[in-house]
Amino acid sequence: MPHSHEHHDTLDVWSVEGRFQHLIYSPKGGIEGVLIDTDGVATQFVFERHDEAAASAFAGLQVGQALVIEGTEEGPSPKGKTKGDAAHTVYRFERLASIDGQPPQYAKADERVDGEVVRFNYARHGEANGVVLDTGDFVHTRPEGLARLGLKIGDKVRAEGRAHLLVTGEGRVVEAARVNGRPVREAGTS
Repeated sequence: MPHSHEHHDTLDVWSVEGRFQHLIYSPKGGIEGVLIDTDGVATQFVFERHDEAAASAFAGLQVGQALVIEGTEEGPSPKGKTKGDAAHTVYRFERLASIDGQPPQYAKADERVDGEVVRFNYARHGEANGVVLDTGDFVHTRPEGLARLGLKIGDKVRAEGRAHLLVTGEGRVVEAARVNGRPVREAGTS
């Protein structure tokens, strides 16, 4: 069966095997996801907004390449939105686990970074969504995680989570699961 289920910290993460079909573009021309075929069934993975590193992991893939992708299942659109029903299962992308049976070159699972907070990073809408360390590494916590952690400039940080190189190649982005031993997300949230 192409789907397997694992529980990581507070997230229900699904591991899905399939064959690469194509990239999915945003209305502004960026890459916002990927579509794979899982035994004849279309399965979509969507990236966090402006996650160029996730998008770059799929650059150069050929139709039909075997992939294993991990993600959390997306629920229906929020009430009041004028979005229709999904045409297929949609997952929020967590990581690309393998390409043709091999780990991707860019990703390393469950890395740890240590450093001092030198600045905040801001999401497109202006809310702080993580911190940049003196090592050049970006610790992504999402705004609600940053609020829970209460980090300040100058704080010492030890972050653990899935990591990959920044597009600039001058550091890593860590999708933080734990910071200074504390879970970034509360139980039951994704």
